[in-house]
Amino acid sequence: MNYNETVSIGDTYLITVVSELFGLEGYEIQLIPAHDGGRNVVYNCEKGGSPSKILRIAFLPDRSREDFLGETEYIRYLFEHGGSVSNVISSRKGNLLEEVTHNNHTFFVCLFEKAKGKMLVENNYRYREGAPITEYYYNCGKVLGKLHQISKGYVPVHQRYSFFDKYKVEYIEKLIPSSLSLLKERLVELLITLKELDRNQDIFGMNHFDYNDGNYSIDFDNGQITVYDFDNSCYCWYMFDLAGLWTHGVGWIQFEPDADKRKKFMDDYFETILAGYRSETEIENSMLDNLPLFIKVTLMENIVDAFEVMRNNGEEPKCDEELLYLIKCLEDDIPYKGFFHEIYSCEEPFEYEERNI
Repeated sequence: MNYNETVSIGDTYLITVVSELFGLEGYEIQLIPAHDGGRNVVYNCEKGGSPSKILRIAFLPDRSREDFLGETEYIRYLFEHGGSVSNVISSRKGNLLEEVTHNNHTFFVCLFEKAKGKMLVENNYRYREGAPITEYYYNCGKVLGKLHQISKGYVPVHQRYSFFDKYKVEYIEKLIPSSLSLLKERLVELLITLKELDRNQDIFGMNHFDYNDGNYSIDFDNGQITVYDFDNSCYCWYMFDLAGLWTHGVGWIQFEPDADKRKKFMDDYFETILAGYRSETEIENSMLDNLPLFIKVTLMENIVDAFEVMRNNGEEPKCDEELLYLIKCLEDDIPYKGFFHEIYSCEEPFEYEERNI
């Protein structure tokens, strides 16, 4: 089953069934264009006088019923404990998750409240008028800190998978092409290093695992951030989400030719992120010292995700300049995503010369 087949089945069958399950009669249900690597078919649901909703239909066999229940229960828990997230909406039967089978294929269906505001990209990466951009950085950290603080008390009924359930040597060996032997070696070394880290509940728990400006909306009246897309949520070190914020922050200064200025900006940016984060939860300096390590982990996640997308699409493995850049950083042990290294070019940010794999 692929994306286009699911959309076609949606038009002829699924939308009618799902509308009845979730009480969406009278709503205008419009397909939201997919992004690269998307694993779901997503619809915007609008009806005059009613709150807007987001309908998600998952069609790939890469997640189990338990995975979806773990995700939706976690979102509901965050919402009920004050987390700024798009709440999951129960069906008419009172379920957070519904399963619809058609022609022997099972689709997993969830409905969410639509987040208020819009994404930064929809506002051309301009922040709200009259407010400093540092407010946004601070709020990014604050909202994440609140989610992590809530997660420290979370005891699931249906448990999501843990980092090492997925990221293990056997999986890396199977997924990554044999021609990238040095990369495999570096990834295995990284996993060995991570296994030596402590995993107590103050530093290791449920992470969003994809916390970036593509997965939250901003209310431009007051700056409030509402988070969604918890598809990748799993048990990991909280530092992973913070490292993800660091790696996404480079976009604000990526065209600056002076590496020292880029470094100064990133230091100030991350300090503001941490101020927001620490307003909601504690983090030890010993964990912050691991930022370079967890930036490498974000690169590993990006690389693994890229090869998973190729596999899911039935494509032969290939590497574009952006993927090769990440691979080069790991192969040559270049820290901080190469952002302060000679490998980096502000004319062609985060790209590396093509090579056959």
